[in-house]
Amino acid sequence: MRLLLLLLLITGLSTPVLRAQSAPPDTARGRYHRPLFQQVKVRRNVEFAQVSGLLGQTQPLYLDFYEPAGDTVRRRPLVLLAHEGAFVTGTRDDAVMTELCTRLARLGYTAASIDYRLLFFPFDSVGIGRAAIRATQDMRAAVRFFRHDAATARRFRLDGRYIFVGGSSAGAFMALQTAYLDKAAEVPVYLNLAALGGLEGSGGHAGYSSRPRGVINLCGALAQASWLGPGDVPLLSIHGTRDGIVPYNRGLIGGPLPAQVVAGSAVLRRRASVVGVPNVLRPLRGAGHVPYSFEPTYLDSVFVPMRDFLRPLLGAGAPGPLLAAALNPRRTAQATALLPRRRVELRLPEIQPGTSGPDSAELLPNYSHPALPAAVPPTGAAPLK
Repeated sequence: MRLLLLLLLITGLSTPVLRAQSAPPDTARGRYHRPLFQQVKVRRNVEFAQVSGLLGQTQPLYLDFYEPAGDTVRRRPLVLLAHEGAFVTGTRDDAVMTELCTRLARLGYTAASIDYRLLFFPFDSVGIGRAAIRATQDMRAAVRFFRHDAATARRFRLDGRYIFVGGSSAGAFMALQTAYLDKAAEVPVYLNLAALGGLEGSGGHAGYSSRPRGVINLCGALAQASWLGPGDVPLLSIHGTRDGIVPYNRGLIGGPLPAQVVAGSAVLRRRASVVGVPNVLRPLRGAGHVPYSFEPTYLDSVFVPMRDFLRPLLGAGAPGPLLAAALNPRRTAQATALLPRRRVELRLPEIQPGTSGPDSAELLPNYSHPALPAAVPPTGAAPLK
């Protein structure tokens, strides 16, 4: 009898803890939908992996981590983003990535903008294909880095179940491959995947999953739409219908390189719908490649669909059914160009003296975005003043 009572006592004490650990993020009072936080804290130069560079040298990879200042929530979702640049150029302080990460943090998310390996040789289709694999390995390494932290030191106070990946152009290729290129046999033999370190690469924290909860594809594509299969994670695609660099439909990509056929966002939507993967496509009618990088009025047409795509996926259970239940078919068919445009300014935050060292932190200035509702104190936030 005493043993039975002891077991019941232990069970009773442990059940709330287990329930607390398995509870989904709290979306009460508009968190993750409205800009409830006035300030954003940025931890810069966080090393997340060490990999082999183009010439075989050890290359550290860094990210900048954004979080709402004054937030007291202990486990928060993360959106991991990668910049554009054709696998040749770009950095994690890209203006668009900085703006998106800042806006996400003001909603209550954590966000990270990552660097990844650039450049390739020879300058041909095989070279860029291998560069895309290496960059995807780096994004997977970043996901594993954060999952490891969520399970151990918890420096970033994340919920490892709610990690999303996304990117623009080359960064979108990485995010799509991170989610949907999940079989070594799908990689063309001529890329020599084994020599590159396999799908996961050697960026550390082996044993932790790199599978995201959802994908944000900004003007990207996949080499094969068939990589999308039943049971895959939900997809949001935002793409200019007149993109002359990465095709909106099926088309050639490569510029001066030998061209290759890829499946753009419209093709990925059709494939996802056929195999039962919940997805949203927001076409930017008449727009070219990454228009938000040149015309800031497009930024709301990117951010608002991102916000509306992510929030339903914060519920309990598998992400696919959650998004499927939230989608309104009429709204899904609405062209992004019909969304009201509001001019916004893309601006890089000034780094204060003494904040440029490894893993340093800074506060971004107070900000209230005109396109979104006024701020009110969220659950788990310090009162706004």
